[in-house]
Amino acid sequence: MDDDLREQIEREAEKHALLNAVKHESDANVGAIMGPLMGDNPDFRPHGDEIPGIAGGVIGRVNDLEYDEKRDRLEEIAPEELAEIEAEEEEDEHDLPDLPNADDYDEIRMRCAPNPNGPWHVGHARMPAVIGTYRDRYDGWFCVRFDDTDPETKRPDLEAYDGILEDLDYLGFEPDDTYRASDRLETYYEHARELIEMGGAYTCSCSGEEFSELKNNGEACPHRDKDADTVLSEFADMIASEYESGEMVLRVKTDIEHKNPALRDWVAFRMIDTPHPREEASEYRCWPMLDFQSGVDDHLLGITHIIRGIDLQDSAKRQQFVYDYFGWEYPEVVHWGHVQIDAYDVKMSTSTISELIDAGELEGWDDPRAPTLKSLRRRGIRGEAIVEAMTGLGTSTSDVDLAMSTIYATNRDLIDDEADRRFFVRDGMQVPLAGNSPAQGTPPVHPDHDERGVREIPVGDSVLLEADDLPDSGERLWLKGLGCFRFTEETLEYTDDDIDVVREGNADVVHWVPASESVPVRMRTMDGDVTGRAEPGVGDLAADEVVQFVRVGFARIDDSSGDETVTYYTHD
Repeated sequence: MDDDLREQIEREAEKHALLNAVKHESDANVGAIMGPLMGDNPDFRPHGDEIPGIAGGVIGRVNDLEYDEKRDRLEEIAPEELAEIEAEEEEDEHDLPDLPNADDYDEIRMRCAPNPNGPWHVGHARMPAVIGTYRDRYDGWFCVRFDDTDPETKRPDLEAYDGILEDLDYLGFEPDDTYRASDRLETYYEHARELIEMGGAYTCSCSGEEFSELKNNGEACPHRDKDADTVLSEFADMIASEYESGEMVLRVKTDIEHKNPALRDWVAFRMIDTPHPREEASEYRCWPMLDFQSGVDDHLLGITHIIRGIDLQDSAKRQQFVYDYFGWEYPEVVHWGHVQIDAYDVKMSTSTISELIDAGELEGWDDPRAPTLKSLRRRGIRGEAIVEAMTGLGTSTSDVDLAMSTIYATNRDLIDDEADRRFFVRDGMQVPLAGNSPAQGTPPVHPDHDERGVREIPVGDSVLLEADDLPDSGERLWLKGLGCFRFTEETLEYTDDDIDVVREGNADVVHWVPASESVPVRMRTMDGDVTGRAEPGVGDLAADEVVQFVRVGFARIDDSSGDETVTYYTHD
């Protein structure tokens, strides 16, 4: 091979190594680039035997570079190919459709408006995942606004305010601002007074049954034509708590003959006798309904785009009446269907989960059986995996199904490279060892990372195996990181066979732990607790570390301070 051809091969190998490394944000390898390299350069084929050696040296130099250095070098030698990679990345990143009329706004402004009546379940993650992703895509703004103006039927949980913000942080997003609707009562009162003065609202003392009959018949309420001064006076009495619950409401005057009865003169404010749990709001008794409160807030906060469930289509129509009175422009609205999530026996409902906790059927919001973000976090599932799964659902108006296996698959990609391997034997059977076996096992810390070294596991005179792994008498068994044994008369006798017995299919490969120096482990799972023993080093692992128990699955270390190490099963 002449020098010119060698230089050409090195240049092309460098380009393809950089393309591979930048695209996957990882080190390149010979196997990954040989196909594209030879495909782009058919004149290299006569030298196919020599090229891997040349490419290997080039790849080594490329892998020594930091990511930014690789990207800069690729931009220098192959700018068009780099642009294609970045275009693909942008396309892949945007599973979500463009927001409607996004170009018409100087800044995209959105809101995540949870009711803080408890921690978020998995389904709640869809809203912040999508809104946060849109904020990042458009370099926009989003806030968390706690819609906590119902202190009775959806009574706020004081711990949920901070808990929801923690869940949001877990998902990887930080709001640009945070509001509590219960701090803004005077703002809503002021807008109600303005609406009354416009003739757009009236106080009504009809019972619910009386008004419902009038509404369904398209007949006006007898209080509809009160003069503004009277309405203002009665509304002031509502604010002053002169009425009890159910005695008086303030209605928005719409169209009493509207084809949709749900839009006819809807309630904007009602009386609630139950004090709000927040001390700052506990004196208020006149509370806005969500459609009024949210509509006013969306305007005052400059919200440009609202995402809400398709079952809330009437909310936009109700609020449009208020916007028309004030001359405001209504935000763009994206409606989506419900998301159904499998794998849980517990209903995806904050109230249901709370009832199960109160009844002692769940130990708390982070019980592994609970379909909550706190549970997923304790199990060692990354928030990024949840966000990717939720944004992948798009914003269809149809109901969509999400398999937890989708979240698990993404999470597996995120943690597999980082998670060290460990042995954990569930309800093991103790088997004596015979023969001159090694004094310690040396399985790799990670099979794909030789640089991490091996775990040194003392063997002793017997090991624990899972019952299903014990072979028939006379058969051989390969204990990972230790060697080959033959099972004879309830004993494992060391044979000193090499790995060829495995390659030839003459011995199964199984994990094990020493009987004497293993540590007790309790693994909490969605199906109940699993007990067993693990290799000694597991007892020294720090909380929050995620490991892969070989042939069992990934698990997060929860607590090693007691008599046993407690772990939470992540997934297989």
